[in-house]
Amino acid sequence: MSDQVVLTAETAPDVVDETPPSAKLVLTVLAHEGSLTQSRLAEETMLPARTVRYALKQLEEHDLVDSQISFADARQHVYSLNGNRFADPSAREPSS
Repeated sequence: MSDQVVLTAETAPDVVDETPPSAKLVLTVLAHEGSLTQSRLAEETMLPARTVRYALKQLEEHDLVDSQISFADARQHVYSLNGNRFADPSAREPSS
């Protein structure tokens, strides 16, 4: 995926430190796997669905993830990282 966000301590916003460990795990999975539904996030993280819902709620409150209605199943949302909230690591490198 070309729009994949590299999630590191330098690229993540400071607000990530305020989120629970489950939310950090969900962020990490979204950074590596790309857009996923809540049920797929539960499978990938091996967290209970209720915990994933809570993590996603926390991440949405901090504007760290975006959600869109799934085209495959309108009853589901597809979650992805809000790329605007994560720094571009190449922009931090000093220019020569």
